[in-house]
Amino acid sequence: MNKIKKGDVVARKSYNKDIIFVVDRIINNKIVILTGITTRLKADSPIEDLVLIDKADVNNIYKEINKRIEGDIDKSLIQKNSFFKRSDKVIYTGKILHLDGDKRYSDKSNMYYKKIGLNAIVRNVSENRQANVVNTLIDRYNPDILIITGHDGMIKNGKSYEDIYNYRNSRYFAQTVKNARKSSKGKNLVIFAGACQSYYELLIDAGANFASSPARILIDFMDPLVVAKKFAITDNNKFLTIYDIEDELRDGERGINRNRRKWYKKNIEFIILIIK
Repeated sequence: MNKIKKGDVVARKSYNKDIIFVVDRIINNKIVILTGITTRLKADSPIEDLVLIDKADVNNIYKEINKRIEGDIDKSLIQKNSFFKRSDKVIYTGKILHLDGDKRYSDKSNMYYKKIGLNAIVRNVSENRQANVVNTLIDRYNPDILIITGHDGMIKNGKSYEDIYNYRNSRYFAQTVKNARKSSKGKNLVIFAGACQSYYELLIDAGANFASSPARILIDFMDPLVVAKKFAITDNNKFLTIYDIEDELRDGERGINRNRRKWYKKNIEFIILIIK
């Protein structure tokens, strides 16, 4: 058997290889910390449960990611140009500040924004450091839209949806949102926060306008970009709701939403029934 090392692309045998990960780090040659390639998920696994993904398959995965990004760029350019043509006045796109815990996603996000022609600052900052730098960055760049994301996930065998310590990075995202709202320049920001399986209610209560993940599902790596883009090219006089965005999100309201607790509670009961 090939030895698993940092940077390898792997899948978990016990999960029928359903998600493809990159090996982030290895603890005592036993436990491997993983980050998703196409999902914003962080997980851990016994090293013996992992299988290496063939290099050809890895190349195909990255090609598919790039294809999806380019496809959305083309579609977004059409939407943006159409939006400007319909307007009889000068429209300034909102300035985006995007903090991302994943270097690969940071680079792709930066490329995405630039190709569309959006005014965006992207910074690769680990999830546990985002709260420390967010106010300095808000004061420096004075953004209209703040994206706080990276990787998250529920800890295996975690039983309480309301226990903050059952989530890998939700507490860091929430503190970053709180710090952003305390800034004099952060009070009127549009804020999206979260990643896969994030503690949605915590993020909304912290002050996020949109957050993931109401149904505790995996979100697509492009979902935060969709939110940022939609707000950036929308006239300030228009009020955006989830219904203006959901068709462009992979899982619609189940993955990202505003504060809709009744919807959440009903669906969590359904999810718990399935788990049982």
